Amino acid sequence: MLAKVSLLTVALALFASAIPATHNSDLRIPLQRRGSLTRADGTFDHQAAIRDRVKLHNKHRQNMLNLQRNSGAVMHIPPLATMPESAQKKRQVLPLTDQDANIEWTGVVSVGTPAQNFTIDFDTGSADFWVPSASCSKCLGQARYNASASSTSKEKSNGTFQINYESGSATGDIYTDIVSMAGVSVPGQTFGNVNESSGYPPAPADGVMGMAFQSISATNSKPWFFSAVSQGAVKQGVFSMKLASSGAELYVGGTDPSLYSGDIEYHPQVNSSVAGYWQIGGANATVNGQTVASDIYTIIDSGTTLMYASADAVAQFYAKIEGAQEYDSENGLYSIPCNSTSTITFSWGGKLWPIRMDVFNTGPVSRGSDQCMGALGVDDLGSNIWLLGCTFMANVYTAFDTTNNAVGFAKLS
Repeated sequence: MLAKVSLLTVALALFASAIPATHNSDLRIPLQRRGSLTRADGTFDHQAAIRDRVKLHNKHRQNMLNLQRNSGAVMHIPPLATMPESAQKKRQVLPLTDQDANIEWTGVVSVGTPAQNFTIDFDTGSADFWVPSASCSKCLGQARYNASASSTSKEKSNGTFQINYESGSATGDIYTDIVSMAGVSVPGQTFGNVNESSGYPPAPADGVMGMAFQSISATNSKPWFFSAVSQGAVKQGVFSMKLASSGAELYVGGTDPSLYSGDIEYHPQVNSSVAGYWQIGGANATVNGQTVASDIYTIIDSGTTLMYASADAVAQFYAKIEGAQEYDSENGLYSIPCNSTSTITFSWGGKLWPIRMDVFNTGPVSRGSDQCMGALGVDDLGSNIWLLGCTFMANVYTAFDTTNNAVGFAKLS
């Protein structure tokens, strides 16, 4: 019997060796490059290099532990490396994408178990988080929230909600679910599951993450970041933003020192006990070195593209820009010469924060025109109140402190 088995084994081996080898193209596995240590602007990413070294150190340490356990050999086991706080940004950083030249900055937020991903517009001028429901046929974005597909989804019994924006509205039901972004998860977060939306937010955004205060919430619910703070999901009650055409980011639980230089200049909120908006007072506006508004209140709003003030204030502002003209009196829009080199600044009793003219100038009013639209328009927001949207925020690093009820600015790196 042994001889027969041996002969059979030899025969099979010879037969196998006679079969030509084949190469199946389906066995190819495409490989992608690991994250670079070079930033988008071409400079060396120091913090990424630190994270890479810590990862390598701990991988080697674990290999030595495994080798010692499996072989019995005594190996040198180095101490466990920890990530310096300055390099622990990956978990707290949400990259933002500039959509349509400063119209909105979006990032990815996941909802549910398993996670359903949405492209979200982050708005410091509102306080509700909402995503489109599976039944929303008029919602402009691509993703839809399927409540039945999430094991952690719950519909609340306190009815429906409606939010009205200047450029549209959203109506739907109220749910809770786990909501995550930048590696930070908040279980049981209240949000709107929108069944009908009329033109807001503009595509490609699926929904909106309001980051102002609960007192202006349509559902009277704690906004996501405030929930993250109360649950201890973040180290600090601060979130911060860099809004730019590239390298834009939302940082949750602190600030990202690699994106700004110098200290952050903080200013206390107005009426912090009944805070609704991120509103700070005592501001001055200048044009070409001349004060055009003083001791004004300012709302810092990442969900609005332009800046707005009362009709009188806007007229006084443009009166200091040579060649400025009223372009659309009905909608409170003004034009300026496209080649204007005017200097525009805001201050809150400290540094002067300039607005670059390539940001304030939003483009020619028509093809071939030498007049360009200015980024300050008319809206009656209340007595002596200005709203500073992305036109202002694109020039500074902005921090929002929920613990101390303050807004801070720093110079971009």
